[in-house]
Amino acid sequence: MEHPKLTNEEMLKRVVRFKDAKKRPIPLMFIDSVLPRHQRVNYAIIGDTASENPNIKPSLTGEHKFQIGMFTAQPKCGPAWHTHDYIELFMPLTGKWKFYWGDDADGTIQGSAVLGPWDMISCPPGKWRSFENVGKEEALMFAVLEPHEQFRFKDPYWGTQVLEQAAALGFHADDSGKMIKPANFAEVEKQLYDKLVRKKKAPAKKSASKKPSQKTAKRN
Repeated sequence: MEHPKLTNEEMLKRVVRFKDAKKRPIPLMFIDSVLPRHQRVNYAIIGDTASENPNIKPSLTGEHKFQIGMFTAQPKCGPAWHTHDYIELFMPLTGKWKFYWGDDADGTIQGSAVLGPWDMISCPPGKWRSFENVGKEEALMFAVLEPHEQFRFKDPYWGTQVLEQAAALGFHADDSGKMIKPANFAEVEKQLYDKLVRKKKAPAKKSASKKPSQKTAKRN
Protein backbone atom coordinates (compact mmCIF):
# COMPACT_ATOMS: atom_id res chain seq x y z
CA MET A 1 0.00 0.00 0.00
CA GLU A 2 1.36 3.36 -0.98
CA HIS A 3 1.05 6.34 1.35
CA PRO A 4 1.68 10.04 0.75
CA LYS A 5 5.20 11.12 1.64
CA LEU A 6 5.16 13.97 4.13
CA THR A 7 7.87 16.59 4.29
CA ASN A 8 9.75 17.38 7.49
CA GLU A 9 7.71 20.60 7.83
CA GLU A 10 4.45 18.65 7.46
CA MET A 11 5.54 16.19 10.15
CA LEU A 12 6.44 18.99 12.54
CA LYS A 13 2.89 20.32 12.16
CA ARG A 14 1.67 17.00 13.61
CA VAL A 15 3.57 17.54 16.86
CA VAL A 16 1.48 18.59 19.87
CA ARG A 17 3.47 19.86 22.83
CA PHE A 18 1.70 19.80 26.14
CA LYS A 19 2.94 23.28 27.02
CA ASP A 20 1.12 24.54 23.93
CA ALA A 21 -2.02 22.46 24.59
CA LYS A 22 -2.19 24.03 28.05
CA LYS A 23 -2.56 27.42 26.40
CA ARG A 24 -5.99 26.26 25.15
CA PRO A 25 -7.78 25.40 28.42
CA ILE A 26 -11.51 24.61 28.32
CA PRO A 27 -13.21 25.13 31.71
CA LEU A 28 -16.76 24.91 30.31
CA MET A 29 -16.88 21.98 27.90
CA PHE A 30 -19.94 20.12 29.25
CA ILE A 31 -23.12 21.01 31.11
CA ASP A 32 -21.81 19.25 34.22
CA SER A 33 -18.81 21.62 34.22
CA VAL A 34 -20.86 24.16 36.20
CA LEU A 35 -21.46 21.76 39.12
CA PRO A 36 -18.98 22.24 42.00
CA ARG A 37 -17.91 18.56 42.28
CA HIS A 38 -17.44 18.24 38.52
CA GLN A 39 -15.45 21.34 37.60
CA ARG A 40 -12.29 20.59 35.64
CA VAL A 41 -10.11 21.93 32.86
CA ASN A 42 -10.32 20.03 29.56
CA TYR A 43 -7.86 19.99 26.65
CA ALA A 44 -9.08 18.78 23.23
CA ILE A 45 -6.01 17.29 21.54
CA ILE A 46 -7.55 15.33 18.64
CA GLY A 47 -11.24 15.58 17.77
CA ASP A 48 -14.08 17.14 19.76
CA THR A 49 -13.75 14.54 22.58
CA ALA A 50 -17.54 14.59 23.15
CA SER A 51 -17.70 18.35 23.78
CA GLU A 52 -21.17 19.87 24.14
CA ASN A 53 -19.66 23.31 23.68
CA PRO A 54 -19.66 23.96 19.89
CA ASN A 55 -16.76 26.45 20.06
CA ILE A 56 -14.11 23.84 20.83
CA LYS A 57 -11.20 23.43 18.42
CA PRO A 58 -8.68 20.60 18.88
CA SER A 59 -4.92 21.12 18.93
CA LEU A 60 -4.41 18.74 16.00
CA THR A 61 -6.80 18.58 13.06
CA GLY A 62 -7.05 16.02 10.25
CA GLU A 63 -8.52 12.56 9.94
CA HIS A 64 -7.88 10.16 12.80
CA LYS A 65 -9.64 6.94 13.73
CA PHE A 66 -9.60 7.96 17.39
CA GLN A 67 -10.00 11.07 19.52
CA ILE A 68 -7.76 12.18 22.37
CA GLY A 69 -8.46 14.52 25.25
CA MET A 70 -6.86 15.40 28.56
CA PHE A 71 -8.13 17.15 31.66
CA THR A 72 -7.13 18.16 35.15
CA ALA A 73 -9.30 18.12 38.25
CA GLN A 74 -8.87 19.17 41.84
CA PRO A 75 -9.35 16.66 44.70
CA LYS A 76 -12.92 15.30 44.96
CA CYS A 77 -13.73 16.53 41.43
CA GLY A 78 -14.23 14.74 38.12
CA PRO A 79 -16.81 13.96 35.40
CA ALA A 80 -20.39 13.38 36.56
CA TRP A 81 -22.50 10.24 35.98
CA HIS A 82 -22.76 9.69 32.21
CA THR A 83 -22.36 7.29 29.30
CA HIS A 84 -21.68 7.28 25.54
CA ASP A 85 -22.56 5.23 22.45
CA TYR A 86 -18.89 4.34 21.95
CA ILE A 87 -15.87 3.07 23.87
CA GLU A 88 -13.97 5.49 26.06
CA LEU A 89 -10.59 4.63 27.60
CA PHE A 90 -8.99 6.50 30.48
CA MET A 91 -5.43 6.50 31.82
CA PRO A 92 -4.40 8.62 34.81
CA LEU A 93 -1.11 10.42 34.25
CA THR A 94 -0.84 11.73 37.80
CA GLY A 95 -2.63 11.20 41.10
CA LYS A 96 -5.26 8.64 42.09
CA TRP A 97 -8.71 8.40 40.52
CA LYS A 98 -11.69 6.36 41.63
CA PHE A 99 -14.04 5.08 38.93
CA TYR A 100 -17.64 4.12 39.59
CA TRP A 101 -19.96 2.28 37.18
CA GLY A 102 -23.49 0.94 36.86
CA ASP A 103 -26.32 0.21 34.42
CA ASP A 104 -28.85 2.94 35.19
CA ALA A 105 -29.18 6.68 34.73
CA ASP A 106 -30.26 7.09 38.35
CA GLY A 107 -26.67 6.80 39.56
CA THR A 108 -26.87 3.36 41.20
CA ILE A 109 -23.27 2.17 41.60
CA GLN A 110 -22.50 -1.50 40.91
CA GLY A 111 -18.74 -1.42 41.25
CA SER A 112 -15.65 0.74 41.53
CA ALA A 113 -11.88 0.73 41.16
CA VAL A 114 -9.03 3.06 42.09
CA LEU A 115 -6.50 3.74 39.32
CA GLY A 116 -3.07 5.31 39.56
CA PRO A 117 -0.60 6.56 36.93
CA TRP A 118 -0.43 4.37 33.80
CA ASP A 119 -3.36 2.17 34.89
CA MET A 120 -6.17 2.04 32.33
CA ILE A 121 -9.90 1.37 32.19
CA SER A 122 -11.95 0.80 29.03
CA CYS A 123 -15.59 1.87 29.42
CA PRO A 124 -17.95 0.15 26.94
CA PRO A 125 -20.91 1.83 25.22
CA GLY A 126 -23.94 2.20 27.47
CA LYS A 127 -22.10 1.55 30.74
CA TRP A 128 -22.80 4.44 33.10
CA ARG A 129 -19.75 5.83 34.83
CA SER A 130 -18.30 8.70 36.83
CA PHE A 131 -14.95 9.23 38.44
CA GLU A 132 -13.12 11.61 40.74
CA ASN A 133 -9.68 12.61 41.86
CA VAL A 134 -9.22 10.90 45.23
CA GLY A 135 -5.71 12.22 45.79
CA LYS A 136 -4.64 15.29 47.74
CA GLU A 137 -3.48 17.39 44.78
CA GLU A 138 -4.67 18.35 41.32
CA ALA A 139 -4.33 15.37 38.95
CA LEU A 140 -4.12 14.86 35.18
CA MET A 141 -6.10 12.34 33.09
CA PHE A 142 -5.60 11.09 29.51
CA ALA A 143 -8.56 9.83 27.45
CA VAL A 144 -8.99 8.03 24.13
CA LEU A 145 -12.40 7.91 22.42
CA GLU A 146 -13.65 6.04 19.39
CA PRO A 147 -14.39 8.32 16.40
CA HIS A 148 -17.88 9.79 16.23
CA GLU A 149 -19.71 12.58 14.46
CA GLN A 150 -20.34 15.58 16.65
CA PHE A 151 -23.88 16.88 17.12
CA ARG A 152 -25.65 13.98 15.46
CA PHE A 153 -27.11 12.57 18.69
CA LYS A 154 -27.06 13.00 22.46
CA ASP A 155 -23.48 12.84 23.64
CA PRO A 156 -22.84 12.42 26.49
CA TYR A 157 -25.99 10.97 28.02
CA TRP A 158 -26.16 12.44 31.52
CA GLY A 159 -27.56 10.86 34.64
CA THR A 160 -30.94 12.00 35.91
CA GLN A 161 -29.58 14.01 38.84
CA VAL A 162 -26.89 15.62 36.68
CA LEU A 163 -29.51 16.90 34.24
CA GLU A 164 -31.62 18.30 37.08
CA GLN A 165 -28.71 20.02 38.81
CA ALA A 166 -27.34 21.53 35.58
CA ALA A 167 -30.84 22.69 34.54
CA ALA A 168 -31.24 24.45 37.89
CA LEU A 169 -28.23 26.57 36.88
CA GLY A 170 -29.63 27.20 33.39
CA PHE A 171 -27.52 24.66 31.46
CA HIS A 172 -29.03 22.17 29.00
CA ALA A 173 -28.06 20.24 25.85
CA ASP A 174 -30.41 19.66 22.92
CA ASP A 175 -31.19 16.30 21.26
CA SER A 176 -28.10 16.64 19.07
CA GLY A 177 -25.84 16.98 22.10
CA LYS A 178 -25.15 20.67 21.59
CA MET A 179 -25.07 22.92 24.65
CA ILE A 180 -27.95 25.40 24.92
CA LYS A 181 -26.10 28.39 26.30
CA PRO A 182 -27.92 30.48 28.92
CA ALA A 183 -27.87 34.27 28.82
CA ASN A 184 -25.12 34.35 31.46
CA PHE A 185 -22.88 31.81 29.68
CA ALA A 186 -19.98 34.25 29.16
CA GLU A 187 -20.11 35.30 32.80
CA VAL A 188 -20.09 31.71 34.06
CA GLU A 189 -17.31 30.77 31.66
CA LYS A 190 -15.17 33.67 32.92
CA GLN A 191 -15.84 32.73 36.56
CA LEU A 192 -14.70 29.15 35.90
CA TYR A 193 -11.66 30.36 33.96
CA ASP A 194 -10.65 32.69 36.79
CA LYS A 195 -11.17 29.94 39.36
CA LEU A 196 -9.56 27.00 37.56
CA VAL A 197 -7.03 28.55 35.19
CA ARG A 198 -6.09 32.12 36.09
CA LYS A 199 -5.70 31.28 39.79
CA LYS A 200 -3.11 28.61 38.96
CA LYS A 201 -1.18 30.98 36.70
CA ALA A 202 -0.87 33.66 39.36
CA PRO A 203 2.69 33.67 40.76
CA ALA A 204 3.05 32.98 44.44
CA LYS A 205 3.65 36.08 46.51
CA LYS A 206 7.15 36.26 47.93
CA SER A 207 7.43 37.31 51.52
CA ALA A 208 9.40 40.52 51.90
CA SER A 209 12.85 39.91 53.35
CA LYS A 210 13.44 41.71 56.58
CA LYS A 211 16.36 44.11 56.68
CA PRO A 212 18.64 43.70 59.67
CA SER A 213 18.14 46.32 62.31
CA GLN A 214 20.92 48.84 63.04
CA LYS A 215 21.69 47.06 66.33
CA THR A 216 22.07 43.74 64.54
CA ALA A 217 24.23 45.36 61.88
CA LYS A 218 26.54 46.86 64.52
CA ARG A 219 26.98 43.48 66.22
CA ASN A 220 28.11 42.03 62.93
